[in-house]
Amino acid sequence: MRYLPKSAAERQEMLAEIGVSTIGSLFETIPAEYRLGRDLRIPRQHAESEILDRFRAYAANLASGDAEELAARAAGGRSVASFLGAGAYRHYRPAIIDSLVQRGEFLTSYTPYQPEIAQGTLQAMFEFQTMICELTGMEIANASMYDGSTGAAESVLMACRVTGRQAAVVARTVHPEYREVLATLTRHQGIPITEVGYIAPGSGQSRQDGRIDLDALDAAVTSETACILLQSPNFFGVIEDVAAAAEIAHRKGALLIVSIAEAVSLGIVRAPAEADIVSLEAQSFGVPVGYGGPYCGVIACKEKFLRQMPGRLVGETTDGNGRRGFVLTLSTREQHIRREKATSNICTNQALVALMVTIFLTVYGKQGLRELAEQNLAKAAYLESALGSAGGKPLFSAPHFHEFVLSTREPAAEMNARLLEQQIVGGLALEKWYPELGASATLWCATELTTRAQMDLAAALLYVPGSSIAPPSEPQQAFTGARSPWT
Repeated sequence: MRYLPKSAAERQEMLAEIGVSTIGSLFETIPAEYRLGRDLRIPRQHAESEILDRFRAYAANLASGDAEELAARAAGGRSVASFLGAGAYRHYRPAIIDSLVQRGEFLTSYTPYQPEIAQGTLQAMFEFQTMICELTGMEIANASMYDGSTGAAESVLMACRVTGRQAAVVARTVHPEYREVLATLTRHQGIPITEVGYIAPGSGQSRQDGRIDLDALDAAVTSETACILLQSPNFFGVIEDVAAAAEIAHRKGALLIVSIAEAVSLGIVRAPAEADIVSLEAQSFGVPVGYGGPYCGVIACKEKFLRQMPGRLVGETTDGNGRRGFVLTLSTREQHIRREKATSNICTNQALVALMVTIFLTVYGKQGLRELAEQNLAKAAYLESALGSAGGKPLFSAPHFHEFVLSTREPAAEMNARLLEQQIVGGLALEKWYPELGASATLWCATELTTRAQMDLAAALLYVPGSSIAPPSEPQQAFTGARSPWT
């Protein structure tokens, strides 16, 4: 028998149709002494992630025979804990993703040149575009770019084509490697890049520190500026004031590009609807962290910029019999059109990775994505409080998502080496890209996969005996514990 889930309203409607008020009324003919007046004594339901952990523990137990040790590892108590983020994030991947993307019709397909035999691939790409538009507040989206860095760089080139101007202003809080890719692509195209700094910690603007300096941004934008490139949450994890940046850009005839490196933030952070172009790294949506890729970059924008968008665009149409169908509406690579008309050549078919994103978003849904974002926010708040209690000093107090910058009493290299001895990968050292923050500045990240035990252990190890810092105490920030990402 199929199970058909019904809402509370639907159940009441069905009861009213048969003339009873409650489900209990259906069982009144059964004598009371034969009715079970309590819940069944069965184990609680388990999240998919918990079930997979049990399977891994059992499989390893067959090899080693030490069930207690393996159970601890499965629970995260003895596994390697990572607090790295910075553009590549560890999120739970539902098992159904690999089950579907490894089907032959998806795994071995390439560009859908013949729509009559590629409707499944085209529809998957169309649904991907639709979901990206809903998330970003934009009107159209492509499918897709290589990753967030090439997407951000291509967005700048796109803005130059749209405006006819040949200069860009970039926030220094944009991912450093994104800025390096942009510099590579613009170096020989006569597009000068002006970088604008951020409000430093201790400036007296606690609600703005870590954000782009809007006064400096206003001064940097000229009549030759094609666009402003901003990242939110930025590389420090701080939420930028997108509306204020948009006002500056539009007042001076430039476009605003918002780069989003952590897609999960869109579950709780307002979409950058004021932007003209959004460059998104969708790796967090079901794409594994795998040695730098393949990832899933996306460009979404206002419809009026459609003709200058790089990549593929799938559209919906009807056939000769009026049936719904999908076609490759726009493809701007030089392989398909004259080279001088092409907008990009670094946007090959990413449909398989985009399909991972589509499945992930379908599984979670709107409410699930919001709860996932809330859990990430809560975990980061707990971690920040725990590390702060152990002597770490958060550098930026502006609103942030699940990453934050921490300054410790010892250099980042020494601290991370000490943590690694206990199987903990600590925060990312920032001195290479932001020397003004000092050798002890690190970027920490917590996601739904980070356990409370891992965070407490990191806090305990952060404290250096013999220093003037008090031993770590219970963090002040409340944390209710992990919830299933499927809830």
